[in-house]
Amino acid sequence: MAISYHLIFRFFLPFLLYTSQLATACSIDPTDGFVELPFNTSFYHIQKPFDLPVDQRYSFVDGVHKLWVYSTDNPLSRNSPTMPRTEIMINGYNYSSGVWQFEGYGFVPNGTSGVCIMQVFGASPPHASTLMLRVYNGSLTYYRANVLVPNVYDRWFRVNVIHDVAASKLKVYIDGVFTFEAAGRGGNSHHFKCGVYSQIGDSYYMESRWKGIKVLKPM
Repeated sequence: MAISYHLIFRFFLPFLLYTSQLATACSIDPTDGFVELPFNTSFYHIQKPFDLPVDQRYSFVDGVHKLWVYSTDNPLSRNSPTMPRTEIMINGYNYSSGVWQFEGYGFVPNGTSGVCIMQVFGASPPHASTLMLRVYNGSLTYYRANVLVPNVYDRWFRVNVIHDVAASKLKVYIDGVFTFEAAGRGGNSHHFKCGVYSQIGDSYYMESRWKGIKVLKPM
């Protein structure tokens, strides 16, 4: 039986237009309506094992922050009960009110697991953080409960987190797609962090890379 390509085209065209429109609707620029704030070394601090110099767990080359840590490393201070970490702590923008946004492009190499790669620090006890993005066996998760993206290994992915303090809401966008909304956890002071912070079930070696880090506020 002869196939009419004209009929096939007429049948599939509406479907193709719909899926294109749907993709456009799902993928937005979460920074629309926001303005970028100044960001340089005076606005952040590198947290790392207390007994090591920074350059043994952190590098900045060609615009890329590389942070790594081992499960056997010491915590950030001698008496800290926390797990090992190497994080960019954006303490130049502590906030307690308003709407704030973090943007950065992250990269997690295959094998890194059981680690927080980005967090909104500060919360009401017994919590220490309002949001954590973790990686377990390649999946990007909200804490350990929700899988946001099933495979982020070995590729760059865009991360946007918007924290509305008054509304007690946080929105997560991955690669420009709205992915998750979380409730706030209280607290009187917050700041953004990214890097590697060991969690239960961590791999021996943990690494993440970041570039294009921005802090933004509504216009």
